[in-house]
Amino acid sequence: MSDRDKGVHSHTPRAARILLYTVLVVAALLYLTPLYVIIVTSLKPLQEIHTGNLLALPLHPTFQAWKEAWSSACSGATCEGVQVYFWNSVHMVIPAVLISTAFGAINGYVLTKWTFRGSELFFTLLLVGTFVPFQMFLLPMAWVLGKIHLDNSIPGLVLVHVVYGLAFTTLFFRNFYITVPSELVKAAMIDGAGFFTIFWRIMLPVSTPIFMVCIIWQFTQIWNDFLFGVVFTSGALHPITVALNNLVNTSTGVRHYNVEMAAAMIAALPTFIVYLIAGKYFVRGLTAGSVKG
Repeated sequence: MSDRDKGVHSHTPRAARILLYTVLVVAALLYLTPLYVIIVTSLKPLQEIHTGNLLALPLHPTFQAWKEAWSSACSGATCEGVQVYFWNSVHMVIPAVLISTAFGAINGYVLTKWTFRGSELFFTLLLVGTFVPFQMFLLPMAWVLGKIHLDNSIPGLVLVHVVYGLAFTTLFFRNFYITVPSELVKAAMIDGAGFFTIFWRIMLPVSTPIFMVCIIWQFTQIWNDFLFGVVFTSGALHPITVALNNLVNTSTGVRHYNVEMAAAMIAALPTFIVYLIAGKYFVRGLTAGSVKG
């Protein structure tokens, strides 16, 4: 190989890396530009938004728009700001995530370590639930909520998300627990351990990664849900996603873009914080059960 060829080959990896990093940086900037615009707009006075540049930093930054967006003043069945609706979402998402994750863990444990006749068919039917569109649940779920007197309530919305999320959490836990050696369960049974003792002492200690996956998945899906919230609740019982949509679409006269952007950031903060704290466990948990043995 000539010296010229050696020079070409030695510079090729470096050129490829430079090209790769350039593409990644450009992609990251394009992806983060809307977030940047939302943040800087929420910190600008309204006059500055109307006369200034969309991408310019605020000349006189203020959190007044955030205060107005968080306002809790209520009149009848509606409230100004998103504070009430924010806490509606909190009261909905926490129990829904915990209940659906807990039942998903038990279902996955049963379907892998305590199989019964027809368990594969049961799992297949449950798996179908992950492919069923949201819209197919609306009418039957509305009928059920009406019969049990949970219509137009936060507990009713919790029940809806638990039922819909069970298919996903069961799938996650089942695929994870199938990689746990069954010999451990059999040995514990020989020693006299029962159903819940085995689950508590053997399965739970190794389940942290998949618990994190389910919690992040369910939290994101439930917090960001719009369809169930707008169908099964009304007025001051709406979750924050519905309230944000109403805030933007019911504005009359002068649009307060800074308040709308601040409300959008308030609605996005919980999922951002969850991913910031536990995001590193998400991919680790998804791949933990991908290889058996």
